[in-house]
Amino acid sequence: MVFCLTEVAIAGRLATFSASVEAGRLLHLVGPNGAGKSTLLALMAGLLEGEGEIRLLDRPLHAWPRPALARVRGWLPQQMAPGYMPVYHYLRLHLQAVQSDAPLVRLLERLHLLDKLGRPLSQLSGGEWQRVRLAAVFAQIDPHMNPQGKVLILDEPMTGLDIAQQQAVHQHIVELCHAGLCVIASSHDLNHTLHHADSVWLMAQGRVVAQGTAAAVLTPARLSDLYAISFRQLELDGRPLLMTHP
Repeated sequence: MVFCLTEVAIAGRLATFSASVEAGRLLHLVGPNGAGKSTLLALMAGLLEGEGEIRLLDRPLHAWPRPALARVRGWLPQQMAPGYMPVYHYLRLHLQAVQSDAPLVRLLERLHLLDKLGRPLSQLSGGEWQRVRLAAVFAQIDPHMNPQGKVLILDEPMTGLDIAQQQAVHQHIVELCHAGLCVIASSHDLNHTLHHADSVWLMAQGRVVAQGTAAAVLTPARLSDLYAISFRQLELDGRPLLMTHP
């Protein structure tokens, strides 16, 4: 077990909640804006204090020294100011003692960043900055660059990315899961979650109101109640498709 949460809570922000997360799984947190997704992710990343206990790799999260935590857990916050250093310098800050640049080069090729390495962060577009942030956190815990990497926590990783870039990021996340990493991410794309997430925590008003497989959690009835709009589920090419309707 990678994560074990027991009666965790933050007064006024997150209701009491217990759950566990296994290695090699893709977990999505889904819910309206303000549901508490970012709060729960930051709590699991070790950046917020709360009640109850969180154990990471069977060790209390609060007992992890920060350098050791950074070697096993990657964290992408929802927003972050870019600063002024060059892209390559920013990426190097997230790397451990890398024996070869080849895995990093492959990652940068996938995210179309090789031609951006010398550019100051302040001169990147929003989508470029998001891809640089993702490349950095991927490299931080990628087993080809850091054998100690075990978990990746991403708050709205697809923000600012076009469809092709989203596919590239998704493919890399899938490969990390296949390599045994646990990936936990917030998502607003319900159909992407339905098709790809191994499990879902559905949140509303600071509460996890349902948890389980994507198919079991993301039902039209539950989503209609949560978002206050009507949902229905169709089938397209043999796959379920969630849609809203008047």
